[in-house]
Amino acid sequence: QVQLVESGGGLVQAGGSLRLSCAASGRTSSSYAMGWFRQAPGKEREFVAAIRWNDGTTDYADSVKGRFAISRDNAKLTVDLQMNSLKPEDTAIYFCATGRNIISSMIASEPEYDYWGQGTQVTVSS
Repeated sequence: QVQLVESGGGLVQAGGSLRLSCAASGRTSSSYAMGWFRQAPGKEREFVAAIRWNDGTTDYADSVKGRFAISRDNAKLTVDLQMNSLKPEDTAIYFCATGRNIISSMIASEPEYDYWGQGTQVTVSS
């Protein structure tokens, strides 16, 4: 089992920044990558960004490219999501997730992930 705990959400004005953090514990040796997903009210959960533990390569949704940056700390087992130039449409609950057998080419696919955090609310006001 892997436990994930997110932190850092909150309320921010459009154009502002927030930094989310996800702390992993448990059987993390089986984790290939960490991802961030989000779910806005009335919408399905969607991929935001992901990073691979071994080489740090990243993937981003088109909607956040150039504004968000994902990073990892292998020693602390944490993954951060720096969110800049926030827009009202970024308002959502943000979840971090990991999986045991994530296929690299499928890293943006929700079914690849086995473990999820409880989520943290991000609200961007216009």
